[in-house]
Amino acid sequence: MQGIKIVDINADNILDYGICGYKSLKREGFPEKVNWIRENSSYGLKIKAILTENDGVQGMIEYLSGEYCWRPVDAKGFMFIHCLFVGFKKKYKNKGYASLLIDKCIEDAKESDKLGVAVVTRAGSFMVGKEIFIKKGFEVVDSAPPDFELLVLKFIPNVAIPRFHVALKSDVKLERGLTIMRSAQCPYTKKNVTEIIESAKSIFGITPVIIDNKDYLEAQKTPCAFGTFCISYNENVISYHPISNRRFINIMNSVCD
Repeated sequence: MQGIKIVDINADNILDYGICGYKSLKREGFPEKVNWIRENSSYGLKIKAILTENDGVQGMIEYLSGEYCWRPVDAKGFMFIHCLFVGFKKKYKNKGYASLLIDKCIEDAKESDKLGVAVVTRAGSFMVGKEIFIKKGFEVVDSAPPDFELLVLKFIPNVAIPRFHVALKSDVKLERGLTIMRSAQCPYTKKNVTEIIESAKSIFGITPVIIDNKDYLEAQKTPCAFGTFCISYNENVISYHPISNRRFINIMNSVCD
């Protein structure tokens, strides 16, 4: 495609390209993401970005070997996609760039002798929808509340299909009070969680329990299919994905009434 190229981002060149719209080490969440990339590079982690001539990075895909995915999914033998995004600027949306990034992942998975590719999607916000994957031949193989779906593209028939972990779909015991689970895999959560902690204390008089998932094993045990973020209050999940401080305050006002 004219005007763009695919570049591989790693811990050595990330300061040149940035990631998720972050480029400065002074921005909360970015240094943690750089360290996270370095720590997970041995697990087959790949980050490929759409680099444009005039507007820098305008899209990315992140994936790694399924055994080490930061989602509560059993995807042994598969390549697993964490994130897919295109278009900080609207003019780069609907140009086929996301499809191109998925193709690159599929190529890598085949070259790495994987059984296929897996990804978690959702109908709600903050994650890619399933439609683009369905067009590539992916199939829905499992689901998790409230609207998450696990999709798989198999290269070989009659192989064990990835599934959400059983604990995710059972009656997970959540604690009383406010609990926030996050990890450095998603850089957006660092600043938001800092603000949410302050609001919880100053507005609602609650000191939240913070669970910072340090490795993929901890992320795979989370009670939410997003894997790297979840907020629960008095035994109920009140946010299944990263949210702003303002959104947190609105939610707490509704559940505390």
